[in-house]
Amino acid sequence: MLTKTPLLTIALCTFNGAAYLREQLDSYLVQNHTHWQLWVSDDGSNDATLDILQEFDRRHGNRHPVRVIKGPGQGVATNFMSLLCHPEFPTGPVALSDQDDVWLDHKLTRAIAQIQDYEGLVIYGAQSLHVDNTLRAIGRSRTLGSRPSFGNALVQNVISGHSCVLSAEALELVRRAGVPMGVPYHDWWLYLLISGAGGQVIVDDATALLYRQHDSNLMGAHRGQRARITRARQVLRSEYGNWVGANAAALATRAQLLDPMARQILENFREPAAGPTRIAQLRRLGIARQGRLGTACLYAAAALGRL
Repeated sequence: MLTKTPLLTIALCTFNGAAYLREQLDSYLVQNHTHWQLWVSDDGSNDATLDILQEFDRRHGNRHPVRVIKGPGQGVATNFMSLLCHPEFPTGPVALSDQDDVWLDHKLTRAIAQIQDYEGLVIYGAQSLHVDNTLRAIGRSRTLGSRPSFGNALVQNVISGHSCVLSAEALELVRRAGVPMGVPYHDWWLYLLISGAGGQVIVDDATALLYRQHDSNLMGAHRGQRARITRARQVLRSEYGNWVGANAAALATRAQLLDPMARQILENFREPAAGPTRIAQLRRLGIARQGRLGTACLYAAAALGRL
């Protein structure tokens, strides 16, 4: 039982999302947690996205206030981070939302209940049922093999942006850190920052939403052994090392926000090393990906000087 029902802000980023946006908005309306408001950052849509949002505001704005702002036009990660760091963005817990999913009715209630089990910095993520563009089930997300940690966050994201909910204190930390330049994914950045500051990371085993898979997805779901192998191969590419390096560089400029242990791990991680020395360094610092295959590929990338 919830002891209180906080006002939660849904942070939605849109860009030409008219095809599926109505279904996402409708799924907000059936949430068991009804005390929410909606903030939207639109990144320059030229379809019916803004019309749909205006219609939603006319119909439901009295009960659920809606605020739409203009995004920076620099991609999804910057759009989300700019929205969270907007000077007028409300305090309190916040749930991030993609424009093309469908939330199950318990999504917000379950997230808030688990966040309230802890005090201070909390980031929450959950599982999803993968569906096609007609909402036909085609798979589901995988639960974690090991506990989330800062050492994991340095080299992998385990918090899906479409299921992410932040406590009020976590949002305050994100705003103190500001909008990071050059980071590849906003959800990865949130996991990295909050775990590094000593926050609680919750990855719920429960399914919270329908995650739509279609050609416009920037990142598809992890579906089956073939997909896992494909992701493992990505770790060996230089692009992955660039992502990790960009995250670490952005975090280093905000090192004062991290706890002492995380600051030391980050400092050591950024020291140049290659081959067996780099692998030994990763092991010593407790830096690993989820699963044996992922960690083995991480070590291979380190040995090849790509990390």
